[in-house]
Amino acid sequence: MSATSSPTARRLPAPRLVSLAIASALAAAALPVAAAPAADLSAEAGMAAAGTADNATRLDGIEVTGERVSKPSSPKYTEALLDTPQTITVVDKATMDQQGLLGLRDILSTLPGITFGAGEGGGGYGDSINLRGFSANADITVDGVRDSAQYSRTDNFNLDALELINGANSVYSGAGSVGGNINLVSKTAMLEDFNVVTVGAGTDSYGRITADSNQVIGDDTALRLNAMVHQNDVPGRDYENFERWGFAPSLGLALDSDTRFTLSAFIQRDDNIPQYGVPYFSGYGGLLPGADIGGYYGYHNIDRQEIENDTVTGVFEHDFNDNLSLRSLARYQRVEQTTVVDAVQGTWCLDSGINPATNAACAPLPGTLVPQPAGSYQPSGPRGLQRDTQNGLAVSQTDLTARFTTGTVEHALVAGVAFTHESFELETGRVLNNADGSPVPLPLMDLSDPDSTWTGPVNYFRTAKSAGSLDNQAIYVFDTLKFNERWMLNLGARYEHNEGDSESWLVKTYDATPGADNSGLGQVLARNPSFENEENLFSWRTGVVFKPAGNGSVYLSYANSKTPSKASVNGACNATTCNVDPEEAQNIELGTKWDLLDEHLALTAAVFRNERTNYKVADFDPANPSGEQQLDGEARVDGITLGIAGKLTDAWSIFANATFLDSEVLQSVSDYCLANPGLNGCTNTPDNPDPDRGNRIINTPEKSASLWTTYAFAPDWTAGYGITSQGSFDGGRVAGAPDVKGYTTHRAMVAWQLNQQFALQLNANNLFDKEYFIRVRNNGWATPGEARSVVLSASYQF
Repeated sequence: MSATSSPTARRLPAPRLVSLAIASALAAAALPVAAAPAADLSAEAGMAAAGTADNATRLDGIEVTGERVSKPSSPKYTEALLDTPQTITVVDKATMDQQGLLGLRDILSTLPGITFGAGEGGGGYGDSINLRGFSANADITVDGVRDSAQYSRTDNFNLDALELINGANSVYSGAGSVGGNINLVSKTAMLEDFNVVTVGAGTDSYGRITADSNQVIGDDTALRLNAMVHQNDVPGRDYENFERWGFAPSLGLALDSDTRFTLSAFIQRDDNIPQYGVPYFSGYGGLLPGADIGGYYGYHNIDRQEIENDTVTGVFEHDFNDNLSLRSLARYQRVEQTTVVDAVQGTWCLDSGINPATNAACAPLPGTLVPQPAGSYQPSGPRGLQRDTQNGLAVSQTDLTARFTTGTVEHALVAGVAFTHESFELETGRVLNNADGSPVPLPLMDLSDPDSTWTGPVNYFRTAKSAGSLDNQAIYVFDTLKFNERWMLNLGARYEHNEGDSESWLVKTYDATPGADNSGLGQVLARNPSFENEENLFSWRTGVVFKPAGNGSVYLSYANSKTPSKASVNGACNATTCNVDPEEAQNIELGTKWDLLDEHLALTAAVFRNERTNYKVADFDPANPSGEQQLDGEARVDGITLGIAGKLTDAWSIFANATFLDSEVLQSVSDYCLANPGLNGCTNTPDNPDPDRGNRIINTPEKSASLWTTYAFAPDWTAGYGITSQGSFDGGRVAGAPDVKGYTTHRAMVAWQLNQQFALQLNANNLFDKEYFIRVRNNGWATPGEARSVVLSASYQF
């Protein structure tokens, strides 16, 4: 298998023309008016600016306007957020648009307690999320249904809201959800006529057009069409860029009747040059001395990320009467992603002639006696690594909601069943090969001015192939018991059968032995032993709510999560993990929620403990000859969350959150190794029997906070300001390495509503051009945060 042309030949041509079209449209639109930014067009569609009458910024049930949000989007939640015993933060589309947040990572970066993983991991390059100290890669849902593929969710053009549900949450979203889960709420057809077109242009070749059109057809049928085309370079970087387009139609039938049906589709195509990272060593303050924060340390003419997402969803709803209703969702999804990436691995030699990884003089280049030159980088590791993944999802979820009374107790009960089938295929290969399959020697790079253009041969040869499947059948029930105006009891239970398999194949790879037969490189030779995992899981939660007043609640809740060895279709279990019992976690939370200022302002506060009581660790007990891992690991996060959202005055709105996390590893080795340090392969020592005990959990900042506030300083003018602050955190188990530095960034917005149809909005991100890093792999690499950027958008409603 060989490549006859460069992998970069598939660049999307259309979006490159968008910036000129957008710039022309903006110039034409601005002719009748002075240059100014945007305000609100509609709370349901278009670009909104906080402080206007229709805007809706939500936190636990309160909008900026004071209008109530009855509950989260999922039918599993029976009560208003004010009376739901759990920390849930909702970011609606208006708030995203105000701040210029487009991708999932952009939105989550403004919410405290979240960090992002470095590199691609086992499932592929894409969104890698840590929530309250624990991985949430497999805990993303769309409309309450798991979105299992590992890819980059780059655009919010078809989102109404993002719901961040904190704490162990298997009872709602299924296996996993140790730290919580992230739910994306899609736009659907509604009984309202509107058309909104938004165009934007800005620095770093930013160009964007979106259209959102909803038309009522007849008395109770509607068609909604969402479309997007986008391009931008990455601010502060030399070569990274993003190009994509998307289309999302939604047809709603009989929306004003007792029996309703909505059919929706989502189609998006991405063609990106991804950012892997720059050399980062916390012992040197982060970026290596002499390295270029804007440099590209891969090969920009080889690297790429191509994503194809096709999703079809049907939702059937029927109201039997005012107290009994049925909702059934069916979805089919297919996500394909091809990536070619160059990990920032290898040997660095500083201008001082020191290797930062060893703090010793730079060694000779591999296979030579020639010392590595000062100020250079010798790449190694996975360079030119191509991964082709395919994820399939078929799901059916049905919920029956009933409200009734037994004696003096009012019930709001939801019972449901869900059936899910997921599939995963992965093919891995290398593209930096000679025609015979032999790897091409990688040239030295200049540390301060890396030459990222690959001029050598490009020939793709497959090196690995694997696949997996996952089937889940679940039954669940939730009930909120209202005893009187003061007391409520929230109960939930889920029983699920989770069964998955992992398989791989032996592939013929290049053999450097003289005289070796390298014909047929990349061919599949044989199937390796496959592994299966099958578990029955029971998860539950309970919460007591006390209402000292009609506008306030105090609650105490307890919930657990179960994580089997095959919790994600992308993950693989093997001989040492497949037969291990599920990992467990618990979350206990004491909180309070209050609606103030005539329900225009919401305050929330909670203290919690999220604890993994038994996670897998390696075992070397002679009585365990299979090497099966043991559930002896323990870790705990204690925390405080605070939130405020709503309107302080008619003109002044606020949306702010803060999180304080005290994380600790309680046990990181097996019981056998703890009792027998250094024996039979145990890597601990008698002087240090549990090396990680007492350490903080990696990628878990102790302090983080965010603020977004707007002020309408004139009838048609609104200004906004935001700040995001993340404290330092442990970036990895590197002996003596300092913490990863925290950072604080600022953003600003000013908006002008010319009339009911036309608005302008100007956004500045990273206002003071702060240099900072995300996705940190300590003593390796990290991804720089985006530099300052400015975008002007115009929105027209008709």
